[in-house]
Amino acid sequence: MKTDDSHHDDTIRQVNEKAEDIEKKFTKGKALKALLEQGQLMIQMVKDYVTREYREVPYWAISAVALSLLYVLNPIDVIPDVILGVGYLDDATVVAFALRLIEKELEKYKAWKDQRQAGRKAEPNGKIVDV
Repeated sequence: MKTDDSHHDDTIRQVNEKAEDIEKKFTKGKALKALLEQGQLMIQMVKDYVTREYREVPYWAISAVALSLLYVLNPIDVIPDVILGVGYLDDATVVAFALRLIEKELEKYKAWKDQRQAGRKAEPNGKIVDV
């Protein structure tokens, strides 16, 4: 029998494996397109978590990200995606809710990512060092 943690680990791995499909889904429907940039950042956070590049995120937060992204990919929705105009509203609502939950963690991740891209690194104590 799987523990809750191993189930969430599987969910996180699934998001990593299906990242491209999830990202494509964000380009469909007005409601999800509005969340495209944050959705891409969430996907990248999961990828960096799986590769152990970024582990400064609490487990509850990365789990919330993974579950909301898998919901977007899930073909069985509260509102089926094929219904024009409103099909992606439930997906967008789930992602928006997750974004509210993990807002501070996503900001920290984005700052970490921006620092890495600038050739700098944040140490655990917050000190910025050149790489």
